[in-house]
Amino acid sequence: MSWAEKPGRGGGEADWGTMRYPTRALVELSAIRENVRLIRETAGGAEVMAMVKADGYGHGAVAVAGAALAGGAGRLGVAYVEEALALREAGIDVPVMAMVCTPGDEYERAVARGVDLGVGGTRLLEEVAAAAGLAGRAARVHLAVDTGMTRGGATADAWPQLVDQALKAQASGQVEIIGIWSHMACADEPDHPSVARQTRAFREAVELAERSGVRPEVRHLANSAAALYLPDTRWDMVRPGIAIYGLSPAPGLPDPGLRPAMTVTSRIAFAKRVAAGSGVSYGHLYTTSKDTNVALVPAGYADGVPRNGSNVLELLAGGARRRVAGRVCMDQFVVDLGDDVVGEGDEVVLFGPGDRGEPTAQEWAEATGTISYEIVTRIGGRVPRTHLD
Repeated sequence: MSWAEKPGRGGGEADWGTMRYPTRALVELSAIRENVRLIRETAGGAEVMAMVKADGYGHGAVAVAGAALAGGAGRLGVAYVEEALALREAGIDVPVMAMVCTPGDEYERAVARGVDLGVGGTRLLEEVAAAAGLAGRAARVHLAVDTGMTRGGATADAWPQLVDQALKAQASGQVEIIGIWSHMACADEPDHPSVARQTRAFREAVELAERSGVRPEVRHLANSAAALYLPDTRWDMVRPGIAIYGLSPAPGLPDPGLRPAMTVTSRIAFAKRVAAGSGVSYGHLYTTSKDTNVALVPAGYADGVPRNGSNVLELLAGGARRRVAGRVCMDQFVVDLGDDVVGEGDEVVLFGPGDRGEPTAQEWAEATGTISYEIVTRIGGRVPRTHLD
């Protein structure tokens, strides 16, 4: 079995995929492939680095990586060095970039395994260069410039020094400058004034580096929203994250045709008839207004169901939308069915692409005051991921 075909979560020590939990996350790998193809077409000639950090946004990093590469991505991106090394251990040998590098990371091992490293300061560059000496090969680095996000990356004042030091390290064989990159703060708002400022600042940083002698393979700025809606930010490569999972990075903008890849299901654990005036769950935040049927769903905030979704979230049960009744608990919550009957063991759909009328992750996000990124990445570790093709 190849790394692209392996079932399960894609990370972690326990084999959650073999455990019989009632709640499951189903991931359509074909949707991920098609989403990547759509992004490639939209981005024109730009290469695609598929972001599979945070265990593939909760979808299973190894399986997602295989689907994204099959869809036309040429590189993969993660947050941390350990995530990149996990992909290497899974047999993935395409370029993988760790973007959030910190002092003390396993740089010798990362360099030895050919992991690309995001470097935004001279101290970190020195550490990476020293690790390259121990590893016996040049470190592959992408120089990060802060164009207005004010997170990582060298400021405009510090950028010339970082470029100069990187060129010296490259001349000595310690590093190879693979890329120049930055990150957009407000790409989901194309008219935001910061978009033009960051685009201009990135261009100026690239020009300075290239005048100094840097010849990078790729220059990259665009995240999902920029890749889809901001042509001037695409450069040589785009770095889609949430979009490859079929969720919009900018829900207020036109839908480009992405398909959500994750569907979370569970099964009714218990159902019963209760009297009017019955208080439901902790704190009795919900009280039945009449004699009614209620059902217990064995999923809770330990599984990623937001606790602030109490009395708010909807799911599909018995062919109809039902609202959570009362407090979401750690392992369970209740729904009020009215006079409808749903059998014990029957499937319920918490969220998915909406094909059967179920809520989407975007709807859950809007109901709880967050973003779809958080909804899918917070699905808990004990929920097995089943990868469908």
